[in-house]
Amino acid sequence: MIRLYGFWRSQATFRVRAALNLKGLAYEETMLDLDAGEQLTPQHLARNPQGAVPVLSIDDGPGLTQSMAILEYLEERFPKPPLLPADALGRARVRSLALLFAADHHPLVVPRVRKYLAEVLHLDDAQRAAWGQHWLREGLKAAEARLAVEPETGRYCHGEALSFADLCLTHHVLAARSARVEMAAFPTVSRIAEACLAVDAIARAQPLRQAGAPGRAA
Repeated sequence: MIRLYGFWRSQATFRVRAALNLKGLAYEETMLDLDAGEQLTPQHLARNPQGAVPVLSIDDGPGLTQSMAILEYLEERFPKPPLLPADALGRARVRSLALLFAADHHPLVVPRVRKYLAEVLHLDDAQRAAWGQHWLREGLKAAEARLAVEPETGRYCHGEALSFADLCLTHHVLAARSARVEMAAFPTVSRIAEACLAVDAIARAQPLRQAGAPGRAA
């Protein structure tokens, strides 16, 4: 049995949820309300002392944390369909693109950062929104600069097959749209995101289709 602990709006959980769907793996997801602080309960801190999501557990084994580490584990244990290219250079490129989103920009807009901006730096709603928009836009700019010119770019981030990079890109685009970032300057990124969202396994992982999302039952 595969159990996933996540949050409907979490970019990191989206990556894992989409990978599980693409690999055809059945799982149960327990939603933790990050806005209400459920990630900081003793029960969840026992799963992940960092107090974050996602956490993935298979057959009651130890909880795996950090979305990119979880993706690597799933790729090794359930290699079909592959979400990394067969060649070493291709794998390095995909990981580089994935980390552009997951490591360089996503960490700047997570709940603990937003909480610090509000409670310690006392930024108002407009200032916090501007912070989020800035870092989401910076991620889009960096990705567009690469994907628009690198010959390895195809229908997806790397050729014609989905990869880790596409999962990271897609939710970054969804987050940017939700934050009302103007997308006209990022046509390549937008095109790839639309191609990904046309895949049912990825579409089903979208935040607004999860329990607890606005308009959805908890």
